[in-house]
Amino acid sequence: MAIKITSNLKRPEPQALKSTIDALAARFGNRLITSQAVREQHAHTTTWLASQPPDAVVMAQETEDIQDVVRICARNGVPVIAFGTGTSLEGQVNAPAGGVCIDLRDMNRILEVHAEDLDCVIQPGVTRKALNEHLRDQGLFFPIDPGADASLGGMTSTRASGTNAVRYGTMRENVLALKVVRGDGEIITTGTRAKKSAAGYDLTHLFVGAEGTLGIISELTIKLRGIPDTIAAAACSFETVRGACQATILAIQTGIPLARIELLNAEQVKACNSYSKLSLSETPLLLLEFHGTEAEVADQSKNFGEIARECGGGDFSWTTKPEDRTKLWQARHDAYWSVKALRPGAGVVATDVCVPISRLADCVTETEDDLKGLGLLSPIVGHVGDGNFHCSLVCDVDNAEEMARGEEFMHRLVERAQAMGGTCTGEHGIGQGKQKYLEAELGSEALDAMRALKKALDPQNIFNPGKIVPAA
Repeated sequence: MAIKITSNLKRPEPQALKSTIDALAARFGNRLITSQAVREQHAHTTTWLASQPPDAVVMAQETEDIQDVVRICARNGVPVIAFGTGTSLEGQVNAPAGGVCIDLRDMNRILEVHAEDLDCVIQPGVTRKALNEHLRDQGLFFPIDPGADASLGGMTSTRASGTNAVRYGTMRENVLALKVVRGDGEIITTGTRAKKSAAGYDLTHLFVGAEGTLGIISELTIKLRGIPDTIAAAACSFETVRGACQATILAIQTGIPLARIELLNAEQVKACNSYSKLSLSETPLLLLEFHGTEAEVADQSKNFGEIARECGGGDFSWTTKPEDRTKLWQARHDAYWSVKALRPGAGVVATDVCVPISRLADCVTETEDDLKGLGLLSPIVGHVGDGNFHCSLVCDVDNAEEMARGEEFMHRLVERAQAMGGTCTGEHGIGQGKQKYLEAELGSEALDAMRALKKALDPQNIFNPGKIVPAA
């Protein structure tokens, strides 16, 4: 049972679609794929949203390929959907009106690395892990880590974040410039390699988080960081979620430069212990990471340990061994799979909200109470340094009554976050799944402004239609 998103989008006329596919076949040969299996792979979604495959997939290799696909589709009014690795969570890669998917995985070249300036220029299909592997010998790394080995183009389009955001920010803070293919196939250059600029409108950040609805990114210039001398990972158990959140707030207020700080509630710790073969205390847990010199890391760890004890924290253990750090953070990144293993055959939907950190404990504890009241299972993990947390809701997809309770929970979760001055999504994005919450959060005037931007940059509505902004 999947949730179907209704819209008033119309599919292209059959003749227009045929003309488009014929023209693409002539241009791309066997790089145009229309098999059902491949089309379905390019509509894959890890939520409960119904899969909506495109009519065809083009494997792009160069910027000119993107331009030609856009020009051919624009002539016939056929939608174009960009595809990186397909790890988005709110239906961003679905094709509700059909159309052509541009798969960017083969546009995976690292074009320039400017080590002295701490930046690099890459194609959109470069993945996070591949980039960091390439940079390692130069003592550099790219810090944004959403967990999945996503493409940097996709991470930019969804304004990705992750476990390192408390220190290094999100994609918004780490993209310097873009090249974007606009609706007529021409290229927009949004900025330069300079670390700051006051030259005109901030077009770069207009496209960061636009989910491919305003154009298709063909090249990125992004910031890099130096690999710290010492990296220490730590785990600290707490009696209550509120105590863990309070320790986080005090650590940030006192200026401890945390690189990562993650909350796992008791249910999530149990799941991680079982799936990742750990022996963590099955109470609310903070996972942390400190970056710096050996002396700085030792000092940071000591200071946080003192704060943790004041807030009901137990034993505070930390390690600088790469293999131990990797095991700990891999368990965090495998949280989704650990939850899925709790109830084989059930569906899992990952959803997120974000609130001011002063309200995080309230929001998490009220959410746990709500889950108990509804009789639902949903372990919780949170990027507590910035007030963002995720629920992995487990439901029997063939049980309509249980699914209805699941949908009710997700709706109440968003309303709770918004009532606390928060947002319906801290990092998963809007896509199709959370469109209905935008007006309550931002107001109709903001939605009208978004629609005006969309119409100005994509007058035919061919770029990823049906995403982010609901129809007026």
